[in-house]
Amino acid sequence: MKAQDINFNASWKFYNAEAEGAEAPEFNDSDWRNLNLPHDWAIEGPFDIKYNARSGGLPFHGTGWYRKHFKMEADAKGKVVRIEFEGAMYNAHVWVNGEFIGNRPFGYIGFEYDISKHLKYDGSDNVIAVKLKPEDLSTRWYPGAGIYRSVWLKIDNKVHVGQWGTYITTPTVTKDLAVVQNETTVVNKSSESVEVKVNHEYFSPEGESVSFIDETISVAANTSGTSQLFSKIKNPKRWDTENPNLYDVVTTITQNGNVVDTYKSRIGLRSIRYTKDGFFLNDKPVRFNGVCLHHDNGALGAAVYRRADERKLQIMKSMGVNAIRTSHNPPSRELLELCDELGLMVQDEAFDVWKMEKVPNGYNLFFDEWGERDLKDMIKRDRNHPSIIMWSIGNEIIEQKDKKNGWKVAKRLNAYCKEIDPTRPTSAGFNHYSSPYDNNMAQQVDIAGMNYKPTHYVDVRNNYPELPFVATETSSCTSSRGIYHLPIEKYRVHESKHVTSYDLIGPVWAYPPDIEFHYQEQNPHVMGEFIWTGFDYLGEPTPYGGRDNSTNGYWNDDWPSKSSYFGAVDLCGFPKDRFFLYQSQWTTKPMIHLLPHWNWKGMEGQDIPVYCYTNCDSAELFVNGKSMGKKVKGKDLTELLVSFNDYEGETFQSKYRLSWNVPYKAGDIRVIGYKDGKPVQEEQIFTAGKPAKINLSVDRTEINADGVDLAYVTVRIEDKNGNLCPMADNLVNFSVKGAGRLIAVDNGNQISVESFQANHRKTFSGMCLAVLKSSEHSGTITLKATSKGLKSKSVTVQTK
Repeated sequence: MKAQDINFNASWKFYNAEAEGAEAPEFNDSDWRNLNLPHDWAIEGPFDIKYNARSGGLPFHGTGWYRKHFKMEADAKGKVVRIEFEGAMYNAHVWVNGEFIGNRPFGYIGFEYDISKHLKYDGSDNVIAVKLKPEDLSTRWYPGAGIYRSVWLKIDNKVHVGQWGTYITTPTVTKDLAVVQNETTVVNKSSESVEVKVNHEYFSPEGESVSFIDETISVAANTSGTSQLFSKIKNPKRWDTENPNLYDVVTTITQNGNVVDTYKSRIGLRSIRYTKDGFFLNDKPVRFNGVCLHHDNGALGAAVYRRADERKLQIMKSMGVNAIRTSHNPPSRELLELCDELGLMVQDEAFDVWKMEKVPNGYNLFFDEWGERDLKDMIKRDRNHPSIIMWSIGNEIIEQKDKKNGWKVAKRLNAYCKEIDPTRPTSAGFNHYSSPYDNNMAQQVDIAGMNYKPTHYVDVRNNYPELPFVATETSSCTSSRGIYHLPIEKYRVHESKHVTSYDLIGPVWAYPPDIEFHYQEQNPHVMGEFIWTGFDYLGEPTPYGGRDNSTNGYWNDDWPSKSSYFGAVDLCGFPKDRFFLYQSQWTTKPMIHLLPHWNWKGMEGQDIPVYCYTNCDSAELFVNGKSMGKKVKGKDLTELLVSFNDYEGETFQSKYRLSWNVPYKAGDIRVIGYKDGKPVQEEQIFTAGKPAKINLSVDRTEINADGVDLAYVTVRIEDKNGNLCPMADNLVNFSVKGAGRLIAVDNGNQISVESFQANHRKTFSGMCLAVLKSSEHSGTITLKATSKGLKSKSVTVQTK
């Protein structure tokens, strides 16, 4: 980014319908809605069965128009003025002052246009108009709609650093020395050849200058030139998952002794390599404790808020996650910056489809014309991020079964990746075995991705012994937070349209996390896994509504099921029980988790299965103070009901869960975890009484007064003693005063069709969520929550 780049998000006009002639500057938009970007019109709803539950049951398709009026200062005349859209969903058409500038179909990739010749610099009105036309049946999940990422106005001198203008690599990184290579593209839009000096100064994570280098290059008129320089940094502070050290690079372009452009890049000094036996970061073996993430943020929709992505990633880190797969499209700039800062490795994925369709109006319609450009632009945009450790050219591509041409397309896309960035391996997610291997498709990428094939890991090693591979999608276990169905059964769907949190239900390809843990242990050459998914997301309400990849349209048979059950965390960011099962495998700090709740009125004396997830050596369960015995992890097994594709048998003896069957009696259950024979962790669950009060907690008590920062408020319904009421569904009303407003509410209930933008919400399993956004004025935001018959509660957030 450059200091002179202008954030262009404020004061747009919006109209959600056809508007003939709206590209013309004289068009009357006075009655259009005023708003700031980023904006997702579809998340505003309403939910309706006439929309596709597969895409969230929300009105994401149709026509949307955006217009912005602005003035250009006279001193910008003669300079280069560009407009950059980081993402517009989708099939964007752009006009400036009535002149058509360009079209970009793919909603997940950024693009820019030089608009210098189309502007007026005399103080009169300029108008940018953008028409978006998302299609129904164009996606397999909720894509959002609108200009949902940021827009920038860039004003540069004739000589400047181009779009995504630095490409910085680290061909050598050791504890003693880093060699940093910087290729910088200098654009000359003038009519004369120029001679410029290119300077790079490198700053340590502490802000100290550690290297400075420059060279002089010539750039012919109306062309671009490349400066190639390398620097040496002694005793580098390397980037890794535990210490994500970041260096700043300031590139300065000087012409005739005058600075004409300054460009800032952020990098991490790290090395990556891979073999058939594993992945290495800074020469240390690392396994991917990874998750797949869709781009939406639940009640906020697809609109990009940096804090929303930060919170999502922080929650994943606390689960033990060290890697993210951007399923199944290019992510936002903010998400990658946050992964850099938090130390999360990224598989950056380009496409969910190539030429062969999954849904009738999908990206396959644009692939021939735009596939190369979109893939190359993604890599150019993202290649300086140290967090990115591989590129993915596709997910579950239908061409896997095309013996004649599928491998050729993969080969071509792989070549594009290597052309733009030869420093990282390529991958793709294959959900068939053995066709992509037999058809020479898996061999076209550096690291083959396997989706839901744990029983075939040994086959791939035996049949293709030199082929590195990673589990790019695993488990697909489904659940609804706080819901427990008894007796424990392996059902396909449940009449409640919820899924039990005993963590064993999934579609035909799916299996409990324990299965993947087992086969990963048995096959240490597998680089690790990316679970499906870290968070619930909007759309694809499997196991309800339909089947993946079906092209017959709508998934509304089980309405109102309209969002994912796959996440280890629900749409609100509240952990499900499965979160703690992964945490027990992926973290070392002593932890313990107990389930289910202990409110089973009417079942007195009946056996209740009690599960414990822990990384302790052993655990002891107490019911109303009486010991139910100590269980040893890895020795005392829990039998799970299991059936999925390619698996023989109907049960699995899991060493990853401890369990007891105990007769229910109101009171409490408590579990104590032991390490080396000593108690180190415990958890206690009480039988809750009647709902008596609301409790509020906020993730941050101080946020930025910048008009975009967020505070997340967790709402709990509790009894008089402060115990969560696990079946409470009380309606909670919200009121806000001060320097901010309420922008979203949710409860994580996959079958709720309450508005995300109301000032009230029912609780689900005793909880709901309110999201506050700051204004641009410092002060305080006070949220008050009330509910009939309950003691109310308020919480205050400072904005600075």
